[in-house]
Amino acid sequence: MVKKNPVEKAYKNLEFLSSAEARTVRILAEYYEPQARLRRNSIADTVVFFGSARLKSKKDAQKELRLLKQSAKNKNTSIYKRKIADAERNLAMSQYYEDATELSQKLTEWSLNLPTDDHRFIITSGGGPGIMEAANKGATLAGGPTIGMNISLPFEQFINRYVEPELAFEFHYFFMRKFWLVYPAKALIIFPGGFGTLDELMEVLTLIQTEKLQKKLQVVVYDEKFWNKVINFEALVEMGTISKGDLKLFSFCNTVDEAFNVITKHLSTHYLNNGNDTKKPVK
Repeated sequence: MVKKNPVEKAYKNLEFLSSAEARTVRILAEYYEPQARLRRNSIADTVVFFGSARLKSKKDAQKELRLLKQSAKNKNTSIYKRKIADAERNLAMSQYYEDATELSQKLTEWSLNLPTDDHRFIITSGGGPGIMEAANKGATLAGGPTIGMNISLPFEQFINRYVEPELAFEFHYFFMRKFWLVYPAKALIIFPGGFGTLDELMEVLTLIQTEKLQKKLQVVVYDEKFWNKVINFEALVEMGTISKGDLKLFSFCNTVDEAFNVITKHLSTHYLNNGNDTKKPVK
């Protein structure tokens, strides 16, 4: 008698799981797996940093500029001039990386001193380089846990070295990643960034504006000068496309200390001192 090969169970069939027919299964996996891991690690809630993946640390930006200037010696070419100008801009922008690191470290030190066994207000980022790396770095320097919610992209995005494997998540679907960035969050800090940061900021403001979020969520927009240059918020009011009151959905902060004070006051008022404390891990 010829022995028949066993039939593969559906949940072990990788070809099926990767197919269009199994898309809903993959979506559910990106909902339940992070939920299970956050529970396992007693993560009650988070503070999320958004911002550009392209920003460098001051150390890296200084090194880039120094090497370019060395290479450009005795070469008065337009190409080198342009590269040096870009490197000088990167060095100026690196201050945001340093500020994000400092703010993350201060918030983590504050949260570690709260009288609770659960992990409260854990610093979370998109898991990649730039401002995301700076946020995770600051939390690590403070000795606290930190979460990275990465998205698989053909370029730019990779999980940074400051996120431990247990709290490193890899998403395929942007909307599931956004869900897990926002759902446990009690505060969001929006550092300078590009399309992705704009997308995240506007989606969160829309959710608050339309009252789809049933919680008090503090949105800090970091560096008023940068953001008013990028988005003319007052013009939106003047043109009647948003209400004057919509400008109260977020707060501009221009220094690390200012952002720290706004965020910790919000968290203390709404989640520590008035009976709304969320002490259970993510549900």
